Amino acid sequence: MAGSGYKIMVADDDQNICELLRLYLEKEGYTVVIANDGEEAVAKFQTENPSLILLDVMMPRLDGWQTCREIRKKSDVPIIMITAKGETFDKVLGLELGADDYIVKPFETKEVVARIKAVLRRADKAVSEPEVKEVTYDKLSVNMTRYEMKVNGKVVDTPPKELELLYHLASHPNRVYTRDQLLDEVWGFEYYGDSRTVDVHIKRLREKLEGVSDQWSLKTVWGVGYKFEVKEQ
Repeated sequence: MAGSGYKIMVADDDQNICELLRLYLEKEGYTVVIANDGEEAVAKFQTENPSLILLDVMMPRLDGWQTCREIRKKSDVPIIMITAKGETFDKVLGLELGADDYIVKPFETKEVVARIKAVLRRADKAVSEPEVKEVTYDKLSVNMTRYEMKVNGKVVDTPPKELELLYHLASHPNRVYTRDQLLDEVWGFEYYGDSRTVDVHIKRLREKLEGVSDQWSLKTVWGVGYKFEVKEQ
């Protein structure tokens, strides 16, 4: 069956939604664990070790943001946020906290199942590709196996998403990416209308890489996006 071996945790204070999702997900072959508030979600996450978490934004005790933050301190388990239509959903915050996707209520259960499959596929792919992933340029190396950036041979402390963004750009030198492409390919879900988060990450990377080498640079392509520009040797 499609969901064999995967355990999904549904964290939502609406019992009806929990039961609806449980029915559909079990029909797809998933094992389902329910939590009705954020504190219960954090506790059950630790005891149940789910493969993926569906996390409602508005919950008692701890809301979805706080719950996501707590779980991210301990794990990279895939998290899909659920938000009600009309609630202001801060997608930038969702990305910054490490959510993998989000769904808006009222949702089609078919859509939820499709999103779960897509996110699990990406997570499995990441696990099954353990080959050494490294790009090197003059005075710069980015190693995604060790999640490490070296400038002039010294390790520079860099958050994971900044490393992933730089690795993605540097793996495709001189190729121009729009902000939306970077959000989709680096953060892993399409993300509509608000691309501040890419700009913030590029700015932080530039602060670390300013003046390191004249062979390459992180370039803004006005009106389009960004590229890792490498000079012809």
